[in-house]
Amino acid sequence: MAYNSKTVCKLVGISKRQIGYWDETHLIKPSVQEAGGRGSVRLYSFADLVQLAVVKSLIDQGITLQKIRKSINYLKKNFPQIEKPLAQLKFLTDGKTIFILTSNKKEILNTLAEGQLIMSIALGQIIEDLKGEVASLSQDRKYKVKVGRKNYDVILHPDLEDGGFWVECPGLPGCASQGDTLEESLEMIKDAIGGHLEILRENAAPKKKLSRIA
Repeated sequence: MAYNSKTVCKLVGISKRQIGYWDETHLIKPSVQEAGGRGSVRLYSFADLVQLAVVKSLIDQGITLQKIRKSINYLKKNFPQIEKPLAQLKFLTDGKTIFILTSNKKEILNTLAEGQLIMSIALGQIIEDLKGEVASLSQDRKYKVKVGRKNYDVILHPDLEDGGFWVECPGLPGCASQGDTLEESLEMIKDAIGGHLEILRENAAPKKKLSRIA
């Protein structure tokens, strides 16, 4: 599954400006699809989400982007077998220094300098939280819309890749629409239902005339 920038902002709690800057400066680049010019869309994988969330967590604990970048470069150089260190390694920080927990639990690899350990990056918890956010954001939603004098059940399906929603009316097979926001999607499906009903009426009209002649 891929996630566009708008969806990433909601899931990780960062701004589009941060995403763009981190991409342009090669801190965290989208691994599914990079921005290829005006109108193109960045697409991130779940592993990318984890890395972005780890960077945000480190920043929240007082680590600068410069230090984070320095740590990533160190890890890539010394652990070439680890493709995405921010999504695969466990971190500790004192707000000034980043430490890595290695496979040897008694050994702590200091990527920047010596310091006192007082905080930790709970990578497992970050992953579980992101899974919960993804599940919540991707969950279908049921609503009722009124067209004329009748209420119709509709289902909104979030589009995590392109953003927005596509919406369908199960009671009218083939009746569907889309929108960038919840409100727009509901208005669009109301218009689609109205158009669908009009077509049904037009298709039914000739049949009634033929039955009278017969």
